[in-house]
Amino acid sequence: MKTDLTYEDDSNYTENDEKQFMVTGDDKEEPIIENNDEFLTEESEVYEEYPYEKALREKRKKRFDSIIQFGLCLFAAVVISFLIVHFVAQRTTVDGMSMYSTLNDGDNLIVEKLSYKFGDVDRFDIVVFPHYDAAKGEDVYYIKRVIGLPGETIQITDGKIYINGDILEENYGYYINDNPMIGYDAEEEIYIGEDEYFVLGDNRNNSTDSRKIGCVKRKDIEGRACFRIFPFSEFGVIK
Repeated sequence: MKTDLTYEDDSNYTENDEKQFMVTGDDKEEPIIENNDEFLTEESEVYEEYPYEKALREKRKKRFDSIIQFGLCLFAAVVISFLIVHFVAQRTTVDGMSMYSTLNDGDNLIVEKLSYKFGDVDRFDIVVFPHYDAAKGEDVYYIKRVIGLPGETIQITDGKIYINGDILEENYGYYINDNPMIGYDAEEEIYIGEDEYFVLGDNRNNSTDSRKIGCVKRKDIEGRACFRIFPFSEFGVIK
């Protein structure tokens, strides 16, 4: 028996209407959701971090923390080094033979600075200080032995040193073997100022010291040579 098919009027059926439906394998029509955000639940919006992502994030954080810690340690080391060099002690190398035989050319010494921050400079201390060298146009560091103290008078005659009129007894350096001091005499008595020191090299026949450059100001003395670290055969306290 032949059945007539009835067709509905689809003259108002538009392309937009077509997009609202799709045919599945079961010939069922299901709506297509264009905006999924309207259908997300509160639970589905929570981002679940995968284990490898969490491990990567923690690794990056540890690396960043390590960089920060290294930077802080480096900064602290620089600050501590600066404080030690400027206020506590530093290494210096002897250049020349003006302090022979106590010190030799190339000796490596430790110059400590702390004691002079709280105490006085004593006679026979071996001190380091800068002096302007006009020929070089810059400061040159000298290492000499303190002989005259503030307020004293000093005179050098016939190789003998007189402090306030009395001969200075010495038991160090080049002159312990009765080697004479030649030249650089200070025939006229020299008065040492209240904040000054008269210094000499132990090898006085070959030393540029207060006989040439004058007395040294207290503020210019940077420290006391107290310990020799090289050569190892001479390792120890400097006397």
